[in-house]
Amino acid sequence: MRGKITQKLVDGLNPQAKPFEVCDTELRGFLLRVQPSGIKSYICQYARGKRLTLGSPEIMTPFQARELAKEAMARYLTTGVDPMHQKKIEKSHTFESFVTEKYMPWVESNHCRPHDTLSMMKAWYPIIRNVKLSDITAWTVEKQRATWLKAGANTVTVNHKINYLKIALNRAVAWEVLQKNPLSSVKLSKVDKIGIVRYLSDEEDFRLRNALDAREEKHREKRESFNQWRKERGHEILPEYSDDGFVDHLKPLTLVALDTGLRRGELFKLKWVHVNFPGRILTVIGSTAKSKTTRHVPMTDEAFDVLKRWSDPEKPQKSDYVFPSADGGTLDSIKTAWNRLMKDAEIKNFRFHDTRHTFASRLVMRGVDLNTVRELLGHANITMTLRYAHLAPAKLATAIATLNIGKSLLDKSK
Repeated sequence: MRGKITQKLVDGLNPQAKPFEVCDTELRGFLLRVQPSGIKSYICQYARGKRLTLGSPEIMTPFQARELAKEAMARYLTTGVDPMHQKKIEKSHTFESFVTEKYMPWVESNHCRPHDTLSMMKAWYPIIRNVKLSDITAWTVEKQRATWLKAGANTVTVNHKINYLKIALNRAVAWEVLQKNPLSSVKLSKVDKIGIVRYLSDEEDFRLRNALDAREEKHREKRESFNQWRKERGHEILPEYSDDGFVDHLKPLTLVALDTGLRRGELFKLKWVHVNFPGRILTVIGSTAKSKTTRHVPMTDEAFDVLKRWSDPEKPQKSDYVFPSADGGTLDSIKTAWNRLMKDAEIKNFRFHDTRHTFASRLVMRGVDLNTVRELLGHANITMTLRYAHLAPAKLATAIATLNIGKSLLDKSK
């Protein structure tokens, strides 16, 4: 039987003793199958002997089914991807299995901070952990967005969670694990892209440095007291902290961050081979940079002195990393030590990442142009750097003053 498959035709077909099909006269290979039970299904025959069930007239219109058939046929002709094979793959992966078996191994090899990605993926586990990839819908995400925002979650944080999920599903499409991203229509919530830049005031900077010094002194006193205890009991004495060195990585890490604007991950992965003392340059290798682009950051006198003292040239380096973990590998977190430091310094709402904002803000307030600041920060474009523009009021005032000049000339001409 042949005819154009329309809603009227679908509604008017009655079941017969045997299954029968209607071949669409508008799109070759698009069929409607009617079972004796009355069940009707749209079918796409994309090659000889190869068929794909598209769905039921109860959940889609003839137009929607025809469009799906066109897409399946075009995909098969242009890429050779078998839609039936694709469907089997999609059915085989839940969100969790895709993340653990495919996505995270790739992220760990290609991203600088895989822990952040894993954290964002796990944020979705309570909602779609055991859901098939092909069953994830835009409505599921929109509903969860509303739930998070209603519970008081920060809009930027919710945007991050949604964006990380969209990126993961884009990767699934690229690997042909998913036919198309169901979240392509989901838009991120609008936020203030400039926002309030948190940076240290002079008073806070003073308290931070005092807290770092006090922490160093406290550790030295503890080591001295502990060694006295060990000596009295005949135990081996631990090495004393040198007066011109540092007790651990926190103080040098913090000061270098304030003087260079390097990101936390860039500092954690910085190696001694990338510290050029003669040229007074730090090199951030592209593989460790967020922008994937190598950049060179000059050292201030303080950063140079701090790294010289931290390098301890009289002793062999225990690690290739400038700020290694206890086992010589890369640092994973300084959250506990940082929070305690902020409490001691009586500084509120200041993250380690805000040392980067402090570095940039000070440059702008001292008259450095935004493009130079962009290069030092490693921003891919000027958009991110523009958040610091308001910190150069003299330049903004000069720009506005040109309007006064124009008005004066107009007045004189009258």
